Order: sequence, then C-alpha cells, then structure tokens
Amino acid sequence: MSDGQWAETRDALRRAGDRFADLLPAVPDPAARATRSWSVEQTAAHMVSLAWACETIVEPGSDSGRDARLDTQLRKTQVDTVRDLNDLLLRQYIVERGLPPLQDRLREHVRSILRATDGRDPTEAVDWLGGSRLPLGGLLAHLTNELLIHGWDIARAGSLRWEIPARDAGLFIELFLVGVTSYGYGALLDSTAPPPRRRIAVQFRSRHTRPLTIVLDGTGRYDGNRGRVTVAEPERGDDVRLWFDPPTLNLVLFGRMSRLRGALTGRLVVRGRRPWLLPVFLRTVHMPDN
Repeated sequence: MSDGQWAETRDALRRAGDRFADLLPAVPDPAARATRSWSVEQTAAHMVSLAWACETIVEPGSDSGRDARLDTQLRKTQVDTVRDLNDLLLRQYIVERGLPPLQDRLREHVRSILRATDGRDPTEAVDWLGGSRLPLGGLLAHLTNELLIHGWDIARAGSLRWEIPARDAGLFIELFLVGVTSYGYGALLDSTAPPPRRRIAVQFRSRHTRPLTIVLDGTGRYDGNRGRVTVAEPERGDDVRLWFDPPTLNLVLFGRMSRLRGALTGRLVVRGRRPWLLPVFLRTVHMPDN
C-alpha cells in the first residue's frame, strides 16, 4: 500500500465517521426499524461497539475494558456466527443509549483510531475474528464499510439521503477482503458450505479498484475451508469475470440488495467462461448479512 492510499484510507474513515454521526440527529424516529434485528438506535449502538472493538485492536494496551470473555468470543467467531459477537458487544460493553450520546462516543472512537494509527505501517498485521489476521489498512477499510452500510440502513429507515462513495466502498474489496485472505483468514469460513471438488477463479474488476482474482480451491486436502481461498493475478482463463460498482457489490454482499437487482441496474455484470459458478463460489465465500 502506497502512502497515498494509506492517507486515502484514513480520510475515508474520517469522512464516514463524521457523516454517520451527522446523520443521527436527522432521524425522526430512533425506534424505527433499520435492519431485520435492530432499530435505528440499536444500529447506532452497534456501530459504536464496532468502533470501540477496533480501537482495542489498534491500541491493545489501552485501558479499554476489553476482557477475557470478549477475547474468547473474538477468537471463535466465524462468518455465520458474527451475530453472536454483535449481541455480546451490545449487551455487555456498550451502555449508552439515545442518539446524542452514541453520536458523541462514535466520534470519540473514530478519532482515537485515527490517532493510534497515525504514522504506522498500513501493512502491519493485526488480529481479527476467528484467529484471522489482516493489515491495519484493511481494518480501517472494514470499519469504513460498516459505517457506510449501516448509514444506508439508518437513512432508509428515516427516508433520508445517503451516498456511498464508490472509491471508499472499493477499499473494502481492495484492502479488507484481499488483506484478510492474504494474511490468513483462520476459522472465519469454517461455518460456510464446503466447495465442490473443483477450482473456481472469480475475477473482480471495477473502475475504482485494481483488478484481482479470488480463487476457491475445492481440490486437494485442507482443514475444512481453511487455506482454500487465495488471491491471484487475473488470468484469461478465470471462470468468472465480475465487473462491479463498489457500493452495489457491497450492498449485495451484505444482504441489502438482491443479486438480481444489482444485475438489472447494470452495476453488476457477470461474464466469463463459467459464470454459473459465481453462486457456488458465494456459498463458501460470503459475508455476514446482519
């Protein structure tokens, strides 16, 4: 990662945090349903809990209140059990309720993360869920994406406008997804479907990210799904070529938009030698949808 991209990543988090915090006072009803499980207020508290958790990762020696119970939950979390981690964070570690105090605390945590990472190497490895590791830049990109996705949830609940900048959204694929795959995703995919006995290579292309291919290897001997997913350079023979608009892809990956709707808008275009393998790939390589 270049110095310019690191600065861009930090700016994206700063903008997303400020925009999310500024959105909260504009919501007419904090009790309105924002997601399947959470109200606007609960969604805001969820984002505060994620920002706090990220702060404890970038400043592990700080007096943060993180304890052995949370450490255990972080280590055992998989893609399909992220909901359990989210519930624990909301029950045990975030006591504030009401949008004004949540707004203030979110700003505080984002500022602390930016201070703690100022001048550090964005490729520095940090611990993540399920025994995975990812680069510092990927951690910030992940938090940015969470703010953008949940800002979209809250804005929709309040009939408010919310833009997801394409370049900022692209950081999720380019830095987080590539980063956690390359650094080691641990047990994150232990809960997902086993792949068929074949290799599936999906090429990702966008105007806002560098081209890359993610490979799911269903052949050979592995420990479940561990080690089966790798990042590669694009090749002519890749099974699937996915052209994507980053905001649309992220909304689809996190269950906010159907794949059909994404395709009908023209913002997701699937081509390649075997495009029908994309749904098979996504049964194993998928994101939480809460």
